[in-house]
This record gives sequence, C-alpha cells and structure tokens, in this order.
Amino acid sequence: MEATLINLNDYVHVGEGFNGESYYHRTDPSIMLKLYNASASKEMIVNELSFSRKVFRLGIPTPKPGEFVTDGKGRYGIRFERILDKISFSRAAGEEPERCEEYARRFAKLCKRLHSIHVDTTQFASVKQADLNALTSNPFFTEDEKKRVVRFIENAPDAETAVHGDLQYSNAIMSPRGDFFIDLGNFCYGHPYFDLGQVMLCCCISPDEFIRENFHMEPETAKLFWAFFADEYFGKGIPLKEINELISPYSGLMSILIDNCCNCRMEVFHAYLPK
Repeated sequence: MEATLINLNDYVHVGEGFNGESYYHRTDPSIMLKLYNASASKEMIVNELSFSRKVFRLGIPTPKPGEFVTDGKGRYGIRFERILDKISFSRAAGEEPERCEEYARRFAKLCKRLHSIHVDTTQFASVKQADLNALTSNPFFTEDEKKRVVRFIENAPDAETAVHGDLQYSNAIMSPRGDFFIDLGNFCYGHPYFDLGQVMLCCCISPDEFIRENFHMEPETAKLFWAFFADEYFGKGIPLKEINELISPYSGLMSILIDNCCNCRMEVFHAYLPK
C-alpha cells in the first residue's frame, strides 16, 4: 500500500498518546490524522488500517478510516473521519454528574448493540485466545495461578459476537451525529462478559485517583455509572450484587494485560480473579 504524501503544516496538533500524535486538518473539519511515532513500522500501520476497515465494514459505529499517509520524513499515519462536537461518556458524566443515569443507560444501549453483532471468526481473533496469549507472557502470575486462570477462561461461555477489547467509558463518544466507539485496536469476538469486566473495572475497581485523572469524574459518580449501566444492560430486577459477582472475575482477568503494561503485579486487580 502506497502512502499519500501530506504537508503537516496543513494540520493542527491536538493530542498525543503512547503510539503517536493526533491532528485536525486546518481547513477541512471532516479529517482527523493519527500520525505514528517514527519507531512504528510501515507494515504495522498498514495492518492497523486494514484491521480498522474490516471492523468498520461490520457496521460497528466507529469513525470511518481513510487514507494511509506519510509526512515524507519517515513517519506514517492514517486519516480518519473526524466526529465533530464529540465528548466521551466518561467526561460527560463527570462534567454533569446529575445526568449520570442518562449517560450510563445510553452507553449500555450502545454496548448491547455492539454485542449483538455477529463476527466472522475467520477474520478476527478470539478474546479467549488473546487473553491466553497475554497470560503466557505475563511474568507476574505464579504457575499455579496461571493454571487456574486458564481453566476459568476455557470454561467461560463462548459467543461469536463483537467484543471491543478495551471497553472503557472513555472509549465511546457522543455527538450530534450519534454515538461511536473509538480505539478498537483490540477488537475481537467472544462473550460480552469479557468486555463488561473492563467496564466494571473502570467504574468500581480502579484506584480513586486513577478514576479522577483518566475518567474525569469522582469515584462515587463512577460507581453510580456502573449501577445504572448494569441495570440497563442486564434488565431491571436483577440485583446489582448478583451482577457484580458474575462480572468481577472478568474484571480480574484484565490484570493479565495491566500487569504487562505497568511491568508489575497489580494486586488491586488480582484480588478479583476467581479463587
């Protein structure tokens, strides 16, 4: 795939992350540029673009991926459709805690829509296999813990429906055009419980300061968000305690990935692994 040459002077820098930087086009408000660090290989970026296009074609509400581009100085990127006047569900609830229930229920409906989409299992990875692969490279589990976690994953329910793979309430946005998922780089297929464990972890299990800094809300609001979300997602009449008991082990599974990212054993999340 050949990269289209762009002039970076035509763009305005708006943010940065672990893998690169984000830009808006100066004169075309419909374009957002994700420009990767120079250390990112051309092949990796092309693969991400191809993957993004496959996810988009499933009908999942997400910004449309566009061209593969280069700044001509060794950096490559992807142009995406820009969603105007957007705000994440987490920031919206944090800024307007009195509307927490409204936003939580809206997010739950968006997630149920995602989890109803059937996936061609020959085109995407299994969430179970992704977790098992990550567990193999995690040095912070004992061999006995690994065996028990493997048994849990293997005995967890199966499904051939969409899994976001990083379902934080900051990875979904609202806009006048509708609601969209973002950051679908870990998209796969499997049972929704694996996604819901991440939602619960972000709302109820993450340390208070992490919630304030990353999700822009008070921990009390985050816990309320989960309660309203769970009620909408699972249906009225199911006690929150039962939902928490069902989903919390899947929150614990996130420690497989979080340990690797933080390069240490995160006991706060390990505590929720099945005994």
